[in-house]
Amino acid sequence: MIYLYGASGHGKVVLEIAEVLGIPIAGLIDANPLIRSLLDYPVTTDLPDDMTAPLILSIGSNRIRKKLAYELKGRCFKSLIHPGANISKRSAIRDGSVIMAGVAVNSGASVGEHCIINTNASVDHDCNIADFVHISPNVALAGDVTIGEGTHVGIGASVIQGINIGKWCTIGAGAVIIRDVPDGATVVGNPGRVIKITETSIK
Repeated sequence: MIYLYGASGHGKVVLEIAEVLGIPIAGLIDANPLIRSLLDYPVTTDLPDDMTAPLILSIGSNRIRKKLAYELKGRCFKSLIHPGANISKRSAIRDGSVIMAGVAVNSGASVGEHCIINTNASVDHDCNIADFVHISPNVALAGDVTIGEGTHVGIGASVIQGINIGKWCTIGAGAVIIRDVPDGATVVGNPGRVIKITETSIK
């Protein structure tokens, strides 16, 4: 049994992972009262009273997931891993993270809390992915890559081995990252180039 907080597009994918795993959906929650159902499941604005009830933040925005994680501190967050993902027994997936179909996470890799590792992404050996990161579909991370908190790596991006990407960065779709990336940077192109840097603080 699990509750999902977030009933939009990303919520559909998370919901179906739970279905494939045979985990009953105890409830769907969304702050928007206009959302009444998702994939024929009813949606409410009310959280369960039971603080120990398993919960997933099924929301695509990294910043909103972080905000909610702090607001809901003390709740029982769980991870979901699609059975079609290939996850090394020597990797670590922390609470609240969701791993989609076709993902590979190799030996020694670490995925933080409330991350999204999206469809067909590849996370190679000894990568370190911090909390609230989104690795988009078809991203390829070579070995020993570090991704800082809250960073979004866009669809189809590639990162060569040993690269450090900072906190709250945006890596554009299809970018090829061959140099370290500072906190708050937006990077596009091949090879990747920084086009702006923004404030990374978040409450």
